[in-house]
Amino acid sequence: MAMFNRILVVCVGNICRSPMGEYLLRQKLAHRPGVVIESAGISALVGKPADETALELLQEHGMDASEHKARQTTEALLANADIVLAMERGHLKQLYQTAPQIRGKAFLMGKWIGDKDVPDPYKQQRPAFEHAYKLIDQASEAWLKYLDK
Repeated sequence: MAMFNRILVVCVGNICRSPMGEYLLRQKLAHRPGVVIESAGISALVGKPADETALELLQEHGMDASEHKARQTTEALLANADIVLAMERGHLKQLYQTAPQIRGKAFLMGKWIGDKDVPDPYKQQRPAFEHAYKLIDQASEAWLKYLDK
């Protein structure tokens, strides 16, 4: 299996799910020097910080995402990544339209937990965020055996 040094996590707005995925993976792969984990959104709320509830959850688990600023996925960003992890099947379809060449390296975040989509908690109450966080945590844990090479 190839070395994955550049990991890109994608959702829609880049303020809820993909920042949680980015920071969870950073925490889990902190022992691996040279690995770059980033996130972006298909319809990003460019320049916006991560959602307050997402920030709180990350903070409670020892991660500080206060520097996060949402950004848009671009063909260059996608092409640069060694692997792209998206939150929903629909996101993959949209990403393939932007950058068809990523087909072999773009996967569902939930691939190893039964191909689960991670539902969007945007504008919902904390339980929706907790559910998304739990799925992303399980999914990123399951990815480790492939990413931690």
